[in-house]
Amino acid sequence: MKRRSLLLCLLVLIQIGLTGCWSRQEMNDLAIAVGIGIDKIGDQYQVSAQVVLPSQIAGSKGGSPQSPVNLYKETGNTVYEALRKITTISPRKIYISHLRILVLSEALAKEGINDVLDFMSRDTEARNDYFIVVAKDARAEDTLKILTSLEKIPAVRLFSSLETSEKKWAPTSTVTLGTLITELVSKGKNPVLTGVVINGNVDAGETPKNVETVDSPTELKYSGLAVFKEDKLIGWLNQEESKVYNYLTNKVKSTISFINCPQDKDKKISLDIFKAESKVKGSMNGNNPEISIEQHIETDLGEVQCRNLDLTNPKTITELEQIANVKVEHLFQTTIKKVQQEYKSDIFGFGEVIHRSNPQAWKKLKDNWDQTFVNLPVNVKMNIEIRQLGKVTNSFLEETK
Repeated sequence: MKRRSLLLCLLVLIQIGLTGCWSRQEMNDLAIAVGIGIDKIGDQYQVSAQVVLPSQIAGSKGGSPQSPVNLYKETGNTVYEALRKITTISPRKIYISHLRILVLSEALAKEGINDVLDFMSRDTEARNDYFIVVAKDARAEDTLKILTSLEKIPAVRLFSSLETSEKKWAPTSTVTLGTLITELVSKGKNPVLTGVVINGNVDAGETPKNVETVDSPTELKYSGLAVFKEDKLIGWLNQEESKVYNYLTNKVKSTISFINCPQDKDKKISLDIFKAESKVKGSMNGNNPEISIEQHIETDLGEVQCRNLDLTNPKTITELEQIANVKVEHLFQTTIKKVQQEYKSDIFGFGEVIHRSNPQAWKKLKDNWDQTFVNLPVNVKMNIEIRQLGKVTNSFLEETK
């Protein structure tokens, strides 16, 4: 009996091994899409897929030079229909499991992005680790046409550039599908997306000549953050305002700022910011919510254009810290006020802060939070510390007077 049972188990295991992977797809039947662009044309969606050409990426020799990617596009009543219709012009099915960037046109974002995100979150082939951006004053299709230098694949270049920019510059923000959906369904936080612009001529940018010169005539550049209210784009933050957003959401890892020299307002001092921590607290004053922000920033001196400035004197460093405190605190206050009064959209997550600090009060506030947010008192306390002066103390400029 035991022998029979053992034999039966072995047969079952053999059958499992022979079944293979039921959902396996041959690579020769797939077109690997690394970038997807979605535009709205009338009532229809246009989907553009940037597909990798393996032979060009591998650097095959012989033949005429060819772009490392192809762009296929089609329109449909839904995003899914448009993507599937691309098979009428592509010899292979578009495979989006290796997607790096999803570009939404500004026009589409203004109408609403929920329908697009439903498809992207429902598709079983797509992972959630790609970045989502908005094509500012441009079509998503045109953004994916531009050939780029350094990185052969434009979509990979967009992914890497955004990732690096967030770490080293700060006015940009990486947003994945999961994060975006979480913020869309949250009552106390509205989303933002980084904007990408086309600097130059689109027709020139999609030719090989765009990467054959030292100074490419057409470039893709990240610029500002798109402000959303629910799923609709309602405005933009400029570079400095975008930094404030990233400070408040603790996304600043490193960036550069500047202040004016104390005795010469035309000269500047660069501050190399290497640490930033924002503590946002919520409280209730009677029935009215309040927000307090404690922003701590640590920085080194990166560049000094000033003359008659004794950096060896501790009083000088204290004076520079005070100048920086006043400037950055003013920037925080004006940015928060602009978002409150002009956009009326809680992108900073102040509602979530109130929710965490006082869940009972939040139950009464959440249904009318947009109206409450507009007049929400926000107190900012800034603490900027200068740590190091660099390899030199006083600038050699003092000696060249």
